Amino acid sequence: STTDLGLSISTLVTMLGIFWFDARKISFNACLSQMFFIQLFTVMESSVLLAMSFDHLVAISNPLRYASVLTDLKIAQIGVAIVSRGTLILTPMVVLLKRLSFCHSHVLHHSYCFHPDVMKLSCTDTRINSAVGLTAMLTTAGVDSIFILLSYVLIIKTVLSIASPEERKKAFSTCISHIGAVAIFYIPLISLSFVHRFGKRAPPYVHTLIANAYLLIPPVMNPV
Repeated sequence: STTDLGLSISTLVTMLGIFWFDARKISFNACLSQMFFIQLFTVMESSVLLAMSFDHLVAISNPLRYASVLTDLKIAQIGVAIVSRGTLILTPMVVLLKRLSFCHSHVLHHSYCFHPDVMKLSCTDTRINSAVGLTAMLTTAGVDSIFILLSYVLIIKTVLSIASPEERKKAFSTCISHIGAVAIFYIPLISLSFVHRFGKRAPPYVHTLIANAYLLIPPVMNPV
């Protein structure tokens, strides 16, 4: 809920400014700050989903040791690790944008500052920025998605070894909401990445629609 609120607040500041007050300008430093917090809360959400899959794995495969494995201290350490990882990986990505020159159009395609969108406005070489941005995505959401998939392979393996069909059904039902949250988060994220890299001929409204869905659907759907 903290990551969802942070993501919503980071995004809605400029969205509501555009829709309510027709405030279509943002300073470069404010744009970088917004970009950092949007990316940070996105990485945190991905990390939380990974932590939840680990939680389910321990609860299903080793329920008697659950309380001793996931202590309050361990949960606090996971929380600190999530914030630290996001900050350390994303800071270089945002700082490197400061070295770019912007001599063409200053019009962004989205209602918030998005890293690939800002890079496209630069008239200097952005290969380093692209490489750092791609590395940041692969080492956060990419790694998290692999470990989430691996944890579910182990969960399915454990559940299938349970003799009772009733117990199997109960074990699988505890994972349904988490699988839904993973799908709600990763499908718009992957769609946005594909549109930016391969959908250059797509109409502008497609980019805008997917970009807004990527940030607004998860916070709306997760409480449900």
